[in-house]
Amino acid sequence: MVEISIALAVIICLAIAVFVGVICFIIAFKAGAAHRQKIAEAEIGSAETEAKRILESAEKDAETKKKEALLEAKDEIHRLRTEADRDIKSRRVEISRQERRIDQKEETLDKKAENLEKKEEKLSEKIKEAEQKLEEAEVIKKSQIDMLEKLSGLSVEEAKRQLLATLDDDLAYEKSQRITANEQQIRNDCDDKAKELISLAISRYAAEHVAEATVSVVPLPNDEMKGRIIGREGRNIRAIETLTGVDLIIDDTPEAITLSCFDPVRREIARQTLERLIADGRIHPTRIEETVEKCRREIEQKMKNEGERAILETDVHGVHYEIVKLLGRLCYRTSYGQNVLNHSIEVAQIAGMMASELGVDAAMARRAGLLHDIGKALNHEIEGSHVEIGVDVCRKFKEPKEVLHAIEAHHNDVEPTTVIACLIQAADAISAARPGARRENLESFIKRLEKLEEIATSFEGVEKSYAIQAGREIRIVVKPEVIDDQKMPLIARNIVQKIESELSYPGQIKVNIIRESRAVDYAK
Repeated sequence: MVEISIALAVIICLAIAVFVGVICFIIAFKAGAAHRQKIAEAEIGSAETEAKRILESAEKDAETKKKEALLEAKDEIHRLRTEADRDIKSRRVEISRQERRIDQKEETLDKKAENLEKKEEKLSEKIKEAEQKLEEAEVIKKSQIDMLEKLSGLSVEEAKRQLLATLDDDLAYEKSQRITANEQQIRNDCDDKAKELISLAISRYAAEHVAEATVSVVPLPNDEMKGRIIGREGRNIRAIETLTGVDLIIDDTPEAITLSCFDPVRREIARQTLERLIADGRIHPTRIEETVEKCRREIEQKMKNEGERAILETDVHGVHYEIVKLLGRLCYRTSYGQNVLNHSIEVAQIAGMMASELGVDAAMARRAGLLHDIGKALNHEIEGSHVEIGVDVCRKFKEPKEVLHAIEAHHNDVEPTTVIACLIQAADAISAARPGARRENLESFIKRLEKLEEIATSFEGVEKSYAIQAGREIRIVVKPEVIDDQKMPLIARNIVQKIESELSYPGQIKVNIIRESRAVDYAK
């Protein structure tokens, strides 16, 4: 019981202490709050006083600034009004000046209008007078035409036709005179220079005129050799024909065998094979095969050597080795009996000389001349003309554009547009037209002459025509009563144009027109 009472007393003491602490805290809190309130009220009072002071100061400043703004606004208004008055005065002065100018212009326009009206009246009077005079002139013209028709016995249309016919004759005469004058001027300017260049080139390169033809006949030491070449049951001749691709013609010709083949390379291989077999005496299929192979290798080496010789002889550099081999094959190609490789070398040399004289690239001219017929080395193996083949081959091996154009234009397949192309044409014609350079088929030669005479006699007024000098000149006799001296240059030009368009020929053809009047009588 005593412990309980002690504990209760302690608890009561603690509760009283807590209660007293709480009451002290409350009293202290209220005292602090009252103190803070007093401080805040004092600060609020001072703030209100300061605010009032600031408001009063702001009102005074605002009043002052308002007065200053009013004064500035009044000054600005006064300035603007002054400037506006000044501008208005200047505009009024300008407007008054423009009004005076407009009035002056109106007066001037009124005067001009009055003058124009007066001129129109005068013009209308003159037009009426002109119309009257024109009517009178028409009447007079009609009466004069009627009178002329009665006097001449011709109508207006007939007179026009006669006048036009006379005018046509005068124009034909004038045209022929101009043609003659122009031709003479061209001859004077170009003929001497062209002859000088061509003759100089020809004289500097004097090659052989006649090229050696490919041999197609093999001589035999005796007729007994024919039997040995044929062999037992024809095995030797069959072996030769099979290996070479050449037909052997063994006939009654004494001591000779004829080789027939369109390919000159194969024909040359067969010829050399036969010559070696005949010289060796051992003729049998094995020996034939060995000899053919050996001859084929030698011919290929010879073609390569010939191509290199052509390159060195013409001083052309940088040629592809395949083109060199093709050039060598031209050694066994002929055109109308002329060796194509020698012809190409000759064209290259002549073109290079003429190019040097003209100041053109001589090396390019020689290159184009050497390669202009390169297509003939392949023309039986590839379809197309030798011009097309040559252009394709040279384009494949990156030849210059000037060379390609010269090859393409040397037979006028395209129009030549460079000096080198024209030089190649001229050099090609010079090389082919040399006496004895080419042989021509007799039948085609006669047909060309007949066609030349036929073209000449097809023109009105031509009496006779004669192709002379192997077709390089044609003499035409005209009827003097139909063709006069003024029309001769014109008909010569027309005949030349027709020959150029319808006839193919080497070189050039001279057209010589002859007109003569003869009077024949007999004394009895």
